Amino acid sequence: MRLVAWQPDDLLRRLDDVVAVYGEAMGYRKELLQTRRGYIGSHVRRPGFRAVATLTAEGNLAGFGYGYTSASGQWWHDQVRSAVDEPARRLWLANCFEVVELHVRPAAQGHGIGAKQLRALLAMADGKTVLLSTPEADEQASRAWRLYRRFGFTDVLRNFLFPGDERAFAILGREIPLPAEGG
Repeated sequence: MRLVAWQPDDLLRRLDDVVAVYGEAMGYRKELLQTRRGYIGSHVRRPGFRAVATLTAEGNLAGFGYGYTSASGQWWHDQVRSAVDEPARRLWLANCFEVVELHVRPAAQGHGIGAKQLRALLAMADGKTVLLSTPEADEQASRAWRLYRRFGFTDVLRNFLFPGDERAFAILGREIPLPAEGG
């Protein structure tokens, strides 16, 4: 496996693979995945865009992650902003990198790929804080939750319902940069 930084055009060239990994990891229906193609394609042009990918020896996409500077006027940012109080807005949203997607194919999970992708993505991130959303789950049973807790993410908002998704999500955050690995 090889971890690489992606430029916007790299992600766009592999958009079919990105959407496939996203769908497998999130368990979303195919019809939803078509709408996600458009969102993902538009995200690459946002300020502060950063992306990473994990490729197999054969060049297949095993995982990816990306994010950008979170700002007013962006759907996710505005949804979260409306759900938190003013002190939380100042703390978490004033200078924030948003991890939009971080996924590993289920067959490749459990080998540290997600952790490497997250560490690399956050090393490239601009801002004082980082936020992400993840479906609510048993924190001990969920690989994603264990990963985020291991990286020091704390609760910002719990059991949040985004319009268009029946699942509850948690908004998690932490300050950046990360401490040096092993430090």
